[in-house]
Amino acid sequence: MVKVIKSGFYSTIQDLGRSRFQKYGVPVSGVMDFYSAKLANALLDNNESDAVLEITMTGPTLQFNCDTIMCVSGADISSILNNKPIKLNSIVNIKKDDILSFGKLKYGFRCYLAVFGGFQTEMIMNSRSMYKVITSQNVLFVNDELSISEHINSIIKSNASIKVNTAYFSSKEIKVYKGPEFDLLTKAQQQQLLSKEFTISKDNNRMAYQLVEPLKNNLKPIITSLVLPGTVQLTPSGKLIILMRDCQTTGGYPRVLQLKESSINVLSQKFTGNNIRFKIKEKNIIISTIFYMFFYISRNIKLT
Repeated sequence: MVKVIKSGFYSTIQDLGRSRFQKYGVPVSGVMDFYSAKLANALLDNNESDAVLEITMTGPTLQFNCDTIMCVSGADISSILNNKPIKLNSIVNIKKDDILSFGKLKYGFRCYLAVFGGFQTEMIMNSRSMYKVITSQNVLFVNDELSISEHINSIIKSNASIKVNTAYFSSKEIKVYKGPEFDLLTKAQQQQLLSKEFTISKDNNRMAYQLVEPLKNNLKPIITSLVLPGTVQLTPSGKLIILMRDCQTTGGYPRVLQLKESSINVLSQKFTGNNIRFKIKEKNIIISTIFYMFFYISRNIKLT
């Protein structure tokens, strides 16, 4: 077991999300940064879908009640084990009664704690991802106890680690495809959307990131249609909203862009005041967009 001594700003159990339930209006959820979560699990030889602890901005304080091994990946929030700093992206031995805590945020916004075998919390709709209404709670609280598997870690004689390029966290570039309504924008609007930098507003969370700078909008609302994590919506007031992992499954605002999966990972490490810019690289954007959306739908929605 792992006992929560302090909960941190926003700490949740997540895995790779809920597949095949979007037709019922259930959000995908899951880790915001797939790359970092999968990396932590891979280092422990876990399944990539094993549940991890997603830690946002400030970390919790946790007490381990059994021997195990763990790994922290993603943002650097100054991980500390028994008052001693530990390295990111490293296999770390844990003994019973060890205390894990976190300090200053150095870069990024979200980090991931993986333990041997993954966190064994409640499984609902084939996922352990916390989401309000679906699961019994949507964040960790003080005195929560999380089930984990014991690991006789004496066989781990040294901390294995890998080097990760931290430019992944500092990059401003958000790679995108054209959204279904992109071509309804004027050429001037398209150029503005793809040439200027936008600022992450204070309204950013697991559901969506809103941008500060508006884009003049004269488009009419669309018939309620499919939206995905990474869909960029344009509201009647000109506000740009980038949907994230906990987003709704349908929406009525024009969908002007669609983030690549890797760009959702990059964006999830941004926070208030950070700047981003959208970039389209593919020449045949229409084909790329259709392929990407079909791939995502076929993976996540059971067609009947």
